[in-house]
Amino acid sequence: MSIEQLIVTHGYWVLALGVLMEGETVVVLAGLAAQNGYLKLSWVILIAFLGTLAVDQFFFHLGRRKGKAFLKKRKSWMEKSGRVLQLLARHRYAAGLGFRFIYGMRTVTPFIIGMSPIGSLQFLLLNALSGALWATCFSLIGYGLGSAAQSVLGKIRGLEIGLAVAIAAAALAIWSVGWWREQRRKMAKKSPASQKRST
Repeated sequence: MSIEQLIVTHGYWVLALGVLMEGETVVVLAGLAAQNGYLKLSWVILIAFLGTLAVDQFFFHLGRRKGKAFLKKRKSWMEKSGRVLQLLARHRYAAGLGFRFIYGMRTVTPFIIGMSPIGSLQFLLLNALSGALWATCFSLIGYGLGSAAQSVLGKIRGLEIGLAVAIAAAALAIWSVGWWREQRRKMAKKSPASQKRST
C-alpha cells in the first residue's frame, strides 16, 4: 500500500488521535493532505474541532471534580497554575478563548478553569468558539502550505510528502528540546545542592 493510500484510508483516525495530544502539527499535516486531495478539508476541520473540544471538556470537568488533590500530584501543572490564575484574574474571557493557542498551557488551563467559578455552560461556549477557531486556523495553514508549494514549484509528485516530513521533523525537534529542558529542570531540583539550599 502506498503512502497516498495510507493517508486516504487512515488519515482521519490519525488526525483524531493526534488532536488528543496537543496536535497542531497533525492538523496542519491533515490540512496539507486535504489540499492534495487525500482528505476533505471540511472533515479535517470538523474532526479537529470535535477532538479538541472533547479533550478540553474532559480536563475542565476533571478540574471541577478532582481539583487540588489531582493538582498536587503534578508539580509541573502546579507551577503553571499560578500563571493561569493570573491570566484568568486579568482577562477571564480572553483566557478562555485563547488558551489552546499558548504552547504548553492547553492541557492545564481548562483544568484550572474547572476549579474556578466559571460555569460549565459558559466554559462550553468559550471552548466551542475557541476550538472552532483553532481547528479552522491550523487546517487552513496546512491547506495554504500545500497550495503555496504547488504554485511555486508546480505539481511535483511526492512534494507534499517531503513537506509533511519536514513539518513533522521540525515539530519533533521542538518537542524534544522542550522535553529535554523539562528533564534538566527536574534533575536540578532533585540535585543535592538544591536540596541543601531548601533546608
